[in-house]
Amino acid sequence: MLNPESSDSGQDLEIESLAEFDRRVGGGKLGGYRLQAVDLTGRTAALLAADTTGAVFLGCPMEPEALAKVRADGALVFPPVPGLPFDPYRGLLYTPEQLFDGLDDAGYDATPDARGYAWFQRTRSDGDIFASMLRSVHDDAISDALDEHLVGAQVVGVMGGHAMARGTDEYAGAARLGRSLTRTGLTVATGGGPGAMEAANLGAYAACYRDGMLDEALELLSKTPSFRPSVSDWAQAAFDVRRRWPKGDDSVGIPTWFYGHEPPNAFAGHIAKYFANATREDGLLARSNAGVIFLPGAAGTVQEIFDNATPNYYESRGEPTPMILVDRDHWTRHLPAWPLLQALARERAMESRIVLVDTVDEAAAALARLTDAY
Repeated sequence: MLNPESSDSGQDLEIESLAEFDRRVGGGKLGGYRLQAVDLTGRTAALLAADTTGAVFLGCPMEPEALAKVRADGALVFPPVPGLPFDPYRGLLYTPEQLFDGLDDAGYDATPDARGYAWFQRTRSDGDIFASMLRSVHDDAISDALDEHLVGAQVVGVMGGHAMARGTDEYAGAARLGRSLTRTGLTVATGGGPGAMEAANLGAYAACYRDGMLDEALELLSKTPSFRPSVSDWAQAAFDVRRRWPKGDDSVGIPTWFYGHEPPNAFAGHIAKYFANATREDGLLARSNAGVIFLPGAAGTVQEIFDNATPNYYESRGEPTPMILVDRDHWTRHLPAWPLLQALARERAMESRIVLVDTVDEAAAALARLTDAY
């Protein structure tokens, strides 16, 4: 969302908070800046004094006097859209607290996450171009915020199914994996949902604590194994863990309202939630610049394997990135994706960048070997 005439300068022209606004407006000019979802109702005097020629205001509430003035300057104003359970112009990623706001008082159905899914269900097939536009603007804003958040990060994707229950050995293994990866300096990114995804985000969250903390957290969570039948109870258990051990390490969750029956997990510190699943899937894999680890899963995980294999096959994103498949029996007998992946990789650059391991405890070391080989 940069000014096309200024984007080559490297100057950040996005204003996404009141603190940024106050810093920028000190120079008296906001021309060329893009202001995203900043409540400016308390900044009328500053807006009246500033030159806003060429500025773009995306969903920024302001007093009528200020609104008239910036429009007279020639600024482009996209007003807030009333009645939505989400902000299509938001400048930052979601936090778990934002998506689950109201959980304690009224349960999951009252949260912004649940209301966002309900809105999507109502509008996804009604042919309303306005609703379609709002979804697209929102998802583009989320992609922009995600790129800003991950600048300079080495991101490893951890993929796996939502059915992996808390309290199982598989869940504990995925959590240990997330912890190991985070402790090496990598940023863990998952699909942001329950099961294997939550486990990896939990492990990342626990990385800054002593090892015993994760064992205790796993024990507490095992009392609510699944988000079925109650998302409220499942989410509340996660927030109980977060309250007991606050300020864990950061990781990223990238879920979608397309699969709204799967709630986001509360252990990813930053959540890029999308309406369009295709945008979400491609964005998650494309940003996993340090490689992807595939835990056992079903159709969704199989899709992710080959969504990731395609750019590696064609080298459309540069050199192939590592791909580690975990659980030999699962990927050679139950869902034999490994033989097909091997066949695709044969005599191509990606051949030396794929590996199959037997257990999740081998995955981090396998990733390190593939990385060190390049």
